[in-house]
Amino acid sequence: QAQLVESGGGLVQPGGSLRLSCAASGSISNIYAMGWYRQAPGKERELVATISNSGSTDYAASVKGRFTISRDNAKNTVYLQMNSLKPEDTAVYYCNVKTYVYAFRNYWGQGTQVTVSS
Repeated sequence: QAQLVESGGGLVQPGGSLRLSCAASGSISNIYAMGWYRQAPGKERELVATISNSGSTDYAASVKGRFTISRDNAKNTVYLQMNSLKPEDTAVYYCNVKTYVYAFRNYWGQGTQVTVSS
């Protein structure tokens, strides 16, 4: 059974840091890309960062320079290092894994809450 297990969310003060992790297990294979999305209350889910198999990265403009995405291919794990956090970063963060076997397929984690508040 395909599964994405996320960890690392929590409450942090503005200017603080958090590191999110997401491990893909089970029947997930042929991974094309991994990434993170977030959804704040009353807003649509938005892309935060993605990383391809070759290591190419893409970031939302709002997090560029503050967040860093990385992955460990051997462990099928993706990380999101979040620095200089702002209250507007508060959201539920979802891990995404995109696979490709004749067609793309998306897998989603259960979500982890990140709250930035003093």
